[in-house]
Amino acid sequence: MVAQRSFDELGTPLHDVTFCVIDLETTGGSPTACGITEIGAVKLRAGECLGTFQTLVNPGAAVPPEITVLTGITTSMVMTAPRIEQVLPTLLDFVGDSVIVAHNVRFDVGFLNAALERSGRPMLSNQRVDTVALARRLLRDEVPNCKLGTLAERLRLPHRPSHRALDDALATGDLLHVLLERVGRLGVTGLDDLLALPKLAGHPQVGKLALTDGLPRAGGVYLFRDAQGRVLYVGKAANLRQRVRSYFSGDERRKIPQLLRETHRIDHRECSTPIEASVLEIRLIHEHRPRFNAQIKRWEKYTYLKLTAERFPRLSITKKVTADGATYLGPLPSAAVARRIAEAIETAIPIRRCTARPGRTPRSAPCTAAQLGVATCPCAAMISEDDYRHLVERVILGLRHRPELILDPLDAKMRELAAADRYEEAADVRDRAAALANALDRGRRVEALRSVGHLVVRTPKGTVVEVVDGLFVGSWAHGATRALVDVGLEGPPMLTPPGPRAVPSRDQIDEMVAVARWVADNATQLDVLDGDVTALVGVEPLPRFRAARAPLVASGRSR
Repeated sequence: MVAQRSFDELGTPLHDVTFCVIDLETTGGSPTACGITEIGAVKLRAGECLGTFQTLVNPGAAVPPEITVLTGITTSMVMTAPRIEQVLPTLLDFVGDSVIVAHNVRFDVGFLNAALERSGRPMLSNQRVDTVALARRLLRDEVPNCKLGTLAERLRLPHRPSHRALDDALATGDLLHVLLERVGRLGVTGLDDLLALPKLAGHPQVGKLALTDGLPRAGGVYLFRDAQGRVLYVGKAANLRQRVRSYFSGDERRKIPQLLRETHRIDHRECSTPIEASVLEIRLIHEHRPRFNAQIKRWEKYTYLKLTAERFPRLSITKKVTADGATYLGPLPSAAVARRIAEAIETAIPIRRCTARPGRTPRSAPCTAAQLGVATCPCAAMISEDDYRHLVERVILGLRHRPELILDPLDAKMRELAAADRYEEAADVRDRAAALANALDRGRRVEALRSVGHLVVRTPKGTVVEVVDGLFVGSWAHGATRALVDVGLEGPPMLTPPGPRAVPSRDQIDEMVAVARWVADNATQLDVLDGDVTALVGVEPLPRFRAARAPLVASGRSR
């Protein structure tokens, strides 16, 4: 079986690509019901013919008269020819890992794959170029139709098709060379560009493809800019050229047409590691606040859950962290998520829910939540200050060190409700528990990374990456001069680390999560030069409470 090509191979300059042009003659149009009568192929590279392949094939049935009229191939001509099962090994060896080209490639590859499947062989996985699709994009204004005969005549190709396999393959090869000369005008320089061209050439903003000419086939970050140089959109990619050019083809997101209409320049910055690209993308979005990046709206919703430092602490939601002695959890995705987490904590540990500040004189009646039995009420002297402090200490311990103190009661509550057939209430508890588990899991991983302090690792490719207090400092080739990463292409230095135990800011949390995930995912491949990643790698995942979309059944969570 031919292996799928890598991004590097797909970026091969077209003059270095080996094409195998194939044409088949068949007894009809159905790959399952009809057979192959003739195969012709020609191998090409850099305009030079490397070899040809031609053979008649016994289809195992009589050749229909109408096919004989069209091709000149008769039943008597193919009776002594080899069957397709005998031809396939030689043909596959001839094709190798070259790029298959055909005029209506789906037809020819369809017949070959059907034959391969019948003979118990793997189907073709070679990259494919369809000269019909290319001709429709590049020549439709010059010719009445894109039939091979019409194109051969109008373009005065050296070979003319005759409905015989090798003649048609040679003509298709000539057509391919004409088309490759034309595609250079659209900035097509590599195989990946050529494969994407049928869609790209029909895009209304195809004239702006030239903006991608300088983009490398390497990982990094790209910036779309308008006529005034303002950043419209920031993204990252493992293959910058391929990703940016894809906006002109298959990207159907609603705002893409408007983005491309306003784009006048595309900048980029290559990155030596995926984590550098992730961090740089995050920082550039924070720096420029591009209006086409959806992250901006999400980041604006980031909030914190706060356990106040009052005499009788309670949970509240806030946008800011202050030095008020309170305990903070977050940043969290939104106030709605924060509220859900607060409800989860309050369900597990009955701290007060009322917003009034307890006075020295007890209230005459407890608050509504206390009357319902779901909260304590220090306002009505239902609990002593010492006993209430024990509840608060349990909440803090559950948030910082022992999440089971909160999650286990929630799991028990779900099971109790489910056993009583109160499925909607059980689902409610489960969703709250899921939100809390996700927040705690993310917080624990970030805190584990920050606890390392100074971390320097070397990737398998020899790139050194430095992290301080959970924030990416820079990356450089091993043995080269240490280099810090900039916020922008020419922007200010990195964000200031928050320091140990300080709550991450809304601007820093996404970067810290990205760095923690990258270190954990690649820990076995990283050579640690300074620091210790044991704590980060050893973070046990918390229970994942399945989202409630149906009545709760046997189990509320899974490990």
